[in-house]
Amino acid sequence: MVKLSVAQRRWLLTIHLLFSAIMFGVAMVFLVLSIVAAGTEDEGILKACYASMHILAKTSVRASTIGTLVTGILLSVLTRWGLFKHYWLIAKEALTALAILLGPVGMYFWTLKAFTLTSSKGMGALQDPVFLVNREQLFIGIVLQILSLVSIFVISVFKPWGKRAKEKTV
Repeated sequence: MVKLSVAQRRWLLTIHLLFSAIMFGVAMVFLVLSIVAAGTEDEGILKACYASMHILAKTSVRASTIGTLVTGILLSVLTRWGLFKHYWLIAKEALTALAILLGPVGMYFWTLKAFTLTSSKGMGALQDPVFLVNREQLFIGIVLQILSLVSIFVISVFKPWGKRAKEKTV
């Protein structure tokens, strides 16, 4: 199996951390924009918030998620960590699956719906039950995304739960 040199591993880790930072930063921008959208009475600001979130969902969210996923898999496969050798890695993989569902999938569709409704109805969207449910789903998705990413960072630093026991062969 091919293993990375120390320099290669450090570069790959650096790229992984940069993609992860972008992913987390975009999630924080989503949080700020959703709070602004929820508190504004200005139709232009409302539309701009959801338009901005949708553009980010189509670009930065996708790119950072793909970059983080690919570099994370490469780090696992090409280093001593492996994909399933440690419980903390399995936890990170489960949280990554959640982040993928919430990020490129959920954020895209929730922001598209919010953008479409605010574009067609303006401030009238605030009276539409479909919009209100979608706005709540988007906000919950953003919070869950941030919590999952923070959990991944904490797990990466502390590496709790240790190594899995090797299976005994009979």
